[in-house]
Amino acid sequence: MTKLTITPAQRKSLKAKAHDLNPVVMIGNAGLSPSVIKEAQLALKSHELIKIRVLGDDRELRAEMYDKLCDALHAAPVQHIGKLLVVWRPKPTAAEDEAFARSAKKTKKKIQAPRTALKAVRKTTAKKSVAPKTVGKGSKAPVRESKIGWTSAGYTSRKLSAPAPNPKRRKVRQSSIKKKLLG
Repeated sequence: MTKLTITPAQRKSLKAKAHDLNPVVMIGNAGLSPSVIKEAQLALKSHELIKIRVLGDDRELRAEMYDKLCDALHAAPVQHIGKLLVVWRPKPTAAEDEAFARSAKKTKKKIQAPRTALKAVRKTTAKKSVAPKTVGKGSKAPVRESKIGWTSAGYTSRKLSAPAPNPKRRKVRQSSIKKKLLG
C-alpha cells in the first residue's frame, strides 16, 4: 500500500481548491481508528479532495497519522497545516465503481401487484358525495370553511350574502354627436 505522488503544480492547484473546504472527518483522542479510515474512505469516494481535522496536540503524532492515513487510503498528501490535513485521491473509474456497487447490492426485488388489481382498489376507494352543511337550523345556505377553518354561522353567512364583484367596465368616450342623439 503506497500513497499517490503528485507534481508541485498539481499540489498548488489542489491547495487552492481546498482553501474553501470545511473539514469532513475529525480524528479524536482515540487516534487513527478503523472507523475514521472508513469515514475518510467514503468522503474521498464522493468528494476526491477532503480536509481532516486532528484534535490532538502532538505534532509528531499528527505527522505519523497523516502518513498512515494516506497509505491506508491510497491517497496523495496535499497539505498539512497545524491540525488540518488535506488529502486527495482521484475518483474511481466507472468500471471500478460498478464492480463495487454490484458487490454491495444485496437487496430483494419488491413484488408489485398487477395494475388491474390496483385499478379495482382505486375504484372502491373513490370519494363519495357528501351533502353540504347548512348554516343555522332552518337556513338552506351551505356552510363554507375559510382557509383557517372557521365555520361559524356569522362568518359564513356574511361571506355567502356578499354579492359577487362586478367585472370592470371600460369607459367609452362618446363623441358630441352621439351625446346629442342619445339625449
